[in-house]
Amino acid sequence: MKSALLVIDMQNGFLSPRSPLFIAGAPATVPACARVIARCREKGVPVVFVTRAYAADGSDVEKPRRAAFLAGGRPLSPGCGEEISAAMPEAFGADPKDYHIVKPRYSAFFNTGLDALLRKLGVGHVILAGTTTPNCIRTSCYDAISLDYDVTVLRDCTSSATDEIQRSNLADMERAGARIMDSDELAGEL
Repeated sequence: MKSALLVIDMQNGFLSPRSPLFIAGAPATVPACARVIARCREKGVPVVFVTRAYAADGSDVEKPRRAAFLAGGRPLSPGCGEEISAAMPEAFGADPKDYHIVKPRYSAFFNTGLDALLRKLGVGHVILAGTTTPNCIRTSCYDAISLDYDVTVLRDCTSSATDEIQRSNLADMERAGARIMDSDELAGEL
């Protein structure tokens, strides 16, 4: 079965401690994510970067994040500082074969062309990496399962605000049918 790697929200606006949207565990996952991205590219596994980008006025920011967005430098929007921008870590590099999708909400599938892209590519298995586990990873996982994809969530390539939140969300996704593993295990299977 053909796989694709989905790298979700690994952007400065979530990785920088100066951002009001900062996820405490996210920066530590950058090296593992970079290794998985490189390995997938090497093996011909499609890499899809799924990101957020907000309007400068915040009109499209999720309701729970709106106050923090407006008070905290308007991260992930045009004109915000580079440190809280929509840019991704340099460690990920760039490849013209990569795909890029901007999502309007937590799930990578909600109101995006991701499902159509994956079906066009013949993908039946998605590998999830990125942040945050209880929001964007989890909703993407459940939507993928609902759309009949096999799902793998990479434990060391996902992050939450606390270790406890991370563990409980990974356990819930596993109970829902996702396979949970570390990136080193995945590298051996690719």
